[in-house]
Amino acid sequence: MNTKIWLSSPHMSGKEQYYVKEAFDTNWVAPLGPNVNGFENDLKQYLDQNIYVAALVSGTAALHLGLILLGVEKDDEVICQSKTFSASANPIVYLGATPIFIDSEKDTWNMCPEQLEIAIKDRISKGKKPKAIVAVHLYGMPYKVDDIRQIANKYDIPILEDSAESLGSTYKNQKCGTFGDLAILSFNGNKIITTSGGGALVTNTKILKEKAVFLSTQARDNAPHYQHSEIGYNYRMSNIVAGIGRGQMTILDSHVNKRRSNHEFYKEVLSQISEIRFLEEPTEMFSNRWLTCIQLPSYKIREELREFLLKDNIESRPVWKPMHLQPIFKDTPSYINGISEDLFNKGLCLPSGSNLTENELNRVVFGIKTYFAEC
Repeated sequence: MNTKIWLSSPHMSGKEQYYVKEAFDTNWVAPLGPNVNGFENDLKQYLDQNIYVAALVSGTAALHLGLILLGVEKDDEVICQSKTFSASANPIVYLGATPIFIDSEKDTWNMCPEQLEIAIKDRISKGKKPKAIVAVHLYGMPYKVDDIRQIANKYDIPILEDSAESLGSTYKNQKCGTFGDLAILSFNGNKIITTSGGGALVTNTKILKEKAVFLSTQARDNAPHYQHSEIGYNYRMSNIVAGIGRGQMTILDSHVNKRRSNHEFYKEVLSQISEIRFLEEPTEMFSNRWLTCIQLPSYKIREELREFLLKDNIESRPVWKPMHLQPIFKDTPSYINGISEDLFNKGLCLPSGSNLTENELNRVVFGIKTYFAEC
């Protein structure tokens, strides 16, 4: 059997070992140290000099702390994009709040501004003004930042920007991860850069960063003994993991360029197959193309193609199943236009890693062409 082609596998620069070795050599193995500070500063320099970054154990932890910092409590409602990974919604439930799911629009597959405003008006009419909006840049494609921000400001609702998939993407030349009242990043093993597991919370103020760090280190009060006046969490990134992140930051731009190159290759070579449609990039947006996504004519064809590729040991994956269709959220309020469900039924993610070889890309394309030639 041919070797496995993964959807999106880790891609090391070779410089990670330097920072990790330095941590061992200096015995900075605890969840603090120069690599944590350095990684946070690297992200700050990359995103915007005017922001602050708290490095954490995961993007999910960052979302959880972000919601806490925005004041979300038990029985509150939080608006959340429906078409996303479950980690965007789960922290809402951790806090005893209720997610309110919003469907997609066709241009970016992200939160539909029209449905967003309908939902806000309806929730307010029911006496439950939403406490926050979780907006996601899906597959590295920025959401309609200006439209969502205009609505959020109109109703005075803060935005928690889920930039887990979009490090390196921009909207009107501004980096994703800098648009929300708070934002989160993910460094999971399949992301543009990885620390094996990890995430970060991005904020505009030093005070909120310090509060996030405080909560992420068990909320220990400033006392010589262990004293706690608030509930805290074990969410701080370790110095060793941050060392991997420092090495990864040195090749972030090249990883983005390679994934964009993969997308252009697929689009050019598969353009003659009329059954395939690509997620296009609106003029004001620059996507990191974390994953290359295509739409097919039907669920049947999507699944047949996925299974056909799998027989050749090529991993592809259906696009995210919307949250409002998940069994755990079947009774959750949702504002739906049918777009995200249609995308789920027809959408497929192709292998997109920055370490894909020319031979591997050609193998994927050959598999897709062969399927359509035979069907």
